Amino acid sequence: MANQSKNTRFKAKPKMNEIRRAKGINGKELAALAGVTEPTISRFDSQSRYDIDVLVSVSKALGVTIEELFEINENKEEDGQ
Repeated sequence: MANQSKNTRFKAKPKMNEIRRAKGINGKELAALAGVTEPTISRFDSQSRYDIDVLVSVSKALGVTIEELFEINENKEEDGQ
């Protein structure tokens, strides 16, 4: 259980802060729009696990899909390619 990221097929890089800045929304405003706390918004891009309620609320507040909140890349294994 300690090696949660071991053998993961995909890596997701959060883009929430990039999206909110492009829309001219600060963290406090987004927290109010999404109905979540400011600390939830401030730590969004540094997390590796997300609550579905937060994902849905933030994506709706920003007018994007949940998938758009992340840059998703497939991990390439050196020995498997």
